[in-house]
Amino acid sequence: MPTEVIMPKVDMDMTEGTIVTWHVAEGEAVEKGQPLFDIETAKAAMEVEAPADGLFHHPVAEGTVVPIGQPVAWLYAAGEEVGPPPAVAAPAAAAAPAEPALAGAEVSAPSEPMRAPEPPMSRPAPVADRPRATPAARSLARQGGISLDRIPGTGPSGRVQAGDVRAWLDSAASPSPTLPAVSYETGALAVHRSRGGTGTPVLLIHGFASDSTSWVPLEAHLKHRPLIRIDLPSHGKSPRLRIDSFADLAAEIRRAFDGLGVEKVDLIGHSLGGALALSLADTRPRSIASLTLIAPAGLGPQINGDALTGICRATRVESLKPWLGALVADDSLISDAYARAAMASRNDPAQRAAQARLADVVFPDGVQSFDLKAALDRLDMPTRMIWGRQDAILPWKHALRAPGQVALHFFDGVGHMPQFECAEEVGKLLRAAL
Repeated sequence: MPTEVIMPKVDMDMTEGTIVTWHVAEGEAVEKGQPLFDIETAKAAMEVEAPADGLFHHPVAEGTVVPIGQPVAWLYAAGEEVGPPPAVAAPAAAAAPAEPALAGAEVSAPSEPMRAPEPPMSRPAPVADRPRATPAARSLARQGGISLDRIPGTGPSGRVQAGDVRAWLDSAASPSPTLPAVSYETGALAVHRSRGGTGTPVLLIHGFASDSTSWVPLEAHLKHRPLIRIDLPSHGKSPRLRIDSFADLAAEIRRAFDGLGVEKVDLIGHSLGGALALSLADTRPRSIASLTLIAPAGLGPQINGDALTGICRATRVESLKPWLGALVADDSLISDAYARAAMASRNDPAQRAAQARLADVVFPDGVQSFDLKAALDRLDMPTRMIWGRQDAILPWKHALRAPGQVALHFFDGVGHMPQFECAEEVGKLLRAAL
């Protein structure tokens, strides 16, 4: 008989989980303990391992919401006949709860059959009270990096449904009518690897409107290690991919990471790349030896929207240079040569249009549309945060929301780019830690 792969119960309040991605293909051989798929619940995102050796068959579709204990795939022994999916008994209509309910706690309804995501629903007027939400809605909101407080619900007593979240995400993802049209491409993100170095590789993820060359000042301090750099979509050598939410962006980074073929990395991210590094560490924790966040996004709503808009709109060195100066505490660091090089990397109007659209998606109206504070609380790998106290793009006080196990390093007289403004000091810190 084939072995069931079931939706596990990973926390006391969990009633169902969402299949985010499968790590293996239909018919592929897997070993017991091998990462098999990712799930997301209202509280967590994690990998699930194969319960046995076997050949992988009959997976449910990615994005499907599955009650706990229900099969999501089957593992067949070598030579075992593979027919249609085995019949599954329907869940009991009134099963007793697995744990006793706490006083005053809401008791979950009985498990329902697995279901695909609901179709979008029209967005109603907001309700006055904080809305309740279904587990599926909580999972989608967490994936999209948004607060449920911002989404009006259409369910009983204003309960937020999965369709409400999708409708809100669709609305937030609609580009501003003033944005230029974008010609999108397909393909994998560009990955750059250094030659030489030994030990655990260091993976670097740059920020918005930058590219992998922004790490050059810091790389001299990391050259004893293999270095891997990923260009974000519509940045550097990467294709102009359509991104409709922060979750889409994080998924592209996960796909690139999963294709690297490395067991573990020391992960470093800056600004938007810091938010993506944090998201990656949250969903691939066993693959991250340590995490370094340099002025990361995702820890509060505030961001310098004027600077983002100015950089996106700049079509010549003269209009770009003043906004580059906002990135550093001492704008004399932004020489004419630096500004010319930055503009040269942004000469393609199609790339500028794609970056402007991306900014409108993840930073609509000059606000961070995603919230990763809960992910920061879940980290269990060594983590440090580096920030300049004169950062004019993201407030350094966002770092104070970090839990006690995260090491904080603040630099006076430094702005949004510590890896450039004080590369020597940051490099020494990292070399001692990694």
